[in-house]
Amino acid sequence: MKILAITQARVGSSRLPGKVLKEINGTSILEMHVRRIIKSNLVSKLIVATTEEPEAMAICILCDNLGVEYYRGSMDDVLDRYYKTALPVKPDYVVRITSDCPLIDPEMIDAVIKTTLDSGADYGSNGFITLFPDGQDVEVFKFSALEKAWKEATLPSDREHVTPYIWRNSSLKGGNIFKSVNFEWKQDYSKVRMTLDESSDLEVITEMVNKLGTDSGWKEYADFYLNEESIHTKNDHIQRNEGYQKSLQKDKK
Repeated sequence: MKILAITQARVGSSRLPGKVLKEINGTSILEMHVRRIIKSNLVSKLIVATTEEPEAMAICILCDNLGVEYYRGSMDDVLDRYYKTALPVKPDYVVRITSDCPLIDPEMIDAVIKTTLDSGADYGSNGFITLFPDGQDVEVFKFSALEKAWKEATLPSDREHVTPYIWRNSSLKGGNIFKSVNFEWKQDYSKVRMTLDESSDLEVITEMVNKLGTDSGWKEYADFYLNEESIHTKNDHIQRNEGYQKSLQKDKK
């Protein structure tokens, strides 16, 4: 079974330019992110899918230093970037992660992979029901599903965010193209924000790392966030998935 993890990373960002190259205690967000992914027991290979922007060379250099492969593709058509990253590998499954999630938990990655494989689903995630922190999002899908989406998806939001065409046409959304499954959890941690979009997010993640280091589990970070009012009030006002909501406005145009 060949399972390819692809994390998308770019330098441009309207709210926090160069965010994945920001550093905490001398370690970049992207390096922290990559080092946590490669601790997964089920991922066969990791590739960073970056852009053709000249500034993205900094990401490529960092990948070289970490010994991680990268692919440079379209800045806006991220679905095309994902597909062309995966095509030479032809994996059985692709794991989608985003590089603005420096504290992504390798055990979470493995749990979503295992849930998807055990169910025989075309697509699995931990996000059909929003219970996990923003910054612990994992999606797993068959390469054949990615290829079908690449061929058929036309909406700007589908192209920019890779998987909407798949999950919108999946069984858990009432669709009949892709069989889907959700990784469940018994508690609601959806108010926890450990992703990086704004400067206040960087402050929060820095506090988490200073307190708990870079190797703790997602729940340890989440509980710390919830128990420290001085921490969570810094960024709990930020809307989840704001980028996707903006893309939907493009669809209407």
